[in-house]
Amino acid sequence: MEVLKIAQEWARAEVFSSRFFILFAILFLTASAGFWQLGKTELAKAYVIPLLVAGVLLMTIGLGLFFTNKVRITQFEKAFNQGASAFATSEMARAESTLKEYTVVLKVVPLIIVVAALLIIFINSPTWRAIGITTIAMMIVILLVDGNAHARIDAYYKQMITLVKQNDN
Repeated sequence: MEVLKIAQEWARAEVFSSRFFILFAILFLTASAGFWQLGKTELAKAYVIPLLVAGVLLMTIGLGLFFTNKVRITQFEKAFNQGASAFATSEMARAESTLKEYTVVLKVVPLIIVVAALLIIFINSPTWRAIGITTIAMMIVILLVDGNAHARIDAYYKQMITLVKQNDN
């Protein structure tokens, strides 16, 4: 039963975390609307589309994670009731796979930030500056949220390993 409790706690934490993507998406969309309505300079007007795109992307990520993990909470109980051992094994495999994905994400995102910074330095166009700055801001949000999610799933994976070993003994 401890395995189910830990899995559900992890999923609830992921639901909470996904709300931050949604919150930042709303901020990006609001900023886009603000630049659209109030922007007077060419640079201010150049932010409208990049902020809109970033907001939509963050909203998509946030809502996708929110609903996926919300459903997962109830699915965990059904899977656990069908077989606790099989549930724990499948969750360990899923967590391990997710950890590998996060490792890739946490290496690629900083590279995207570097490329966006180089855009700002070498291309002196308001549109490209806005794209570069917006990309950096969006990637920082992804690093903040995914960095915490990576730490959370790593702890979850280690807890699952510990519980499985305890149950085997």
